[in-house]
Amino acid sequence: MANAIQLLADFGRNFTLSDIREQRVDLAFCKAPKEQAVRLIRELRDDAGYTHLVFLTNTDYIEQGIFTLTYMLHNYDARHTLGVHVDLDRNAAEMESIHNLWAQAATYQRELREMYGIRFPGSPRLDEDFCLEGWDQIPPMLKEFDTAAFSLERFHSREGRGSVDPSEHMKTLLYPTHSDEPSSGGS
Repeated sequence: MANAIQLLADFGRNFTLSDIREQRVDLAFCKAPKEQAVRLIRELRDDAGYTHLVFLTNTDYIEQGIFTLTYMLHNYDARHTLGVHVDLDRNAAEMESIHNLWAQAATYQRELREMYGIRFPGSPRLDEDFCLEGWDQIPPMLKEFDTAAFSLERFHSREGRGSVDPSEHMKTLLYPTHSDEPSSGGS
């Protein structure tokens, strides 16, 4: 790839891109508005050679009230990866599906619906359980999900469950002959 920054600047003539940065020579990122993202991703695939959807993931920025989707695209000829960030309102988390661009996107979208509650209208099997069969709580990857409270509620205490200080565990169980105290000199 000659220059990812130049490519994104060229694409910026038709899109409102921001936060353009080159993290490494083979990895760059940009942010696109939700309304333009799928068209940008399609043009990156069709016109710029980013033919492989590496993955689609999400970050929860609860303090700002947004989710940030990250579409990672790869161009094999240029040996270059491009991340496209798209912000969504956390309270109305919905994004146009890209399953028609890459079939495997439907799987990522199902996971994001289940784990974060993000909707992708028209995506196949979106409302079927993905890996949390029978889940009846809020999506577990939301920052407000209380993992400790959920565990205490669902999994009652039983013998053998507990926590230990790892450094103490190492000293007493794994290395019982080592001590922080100087040796007495005897064998």
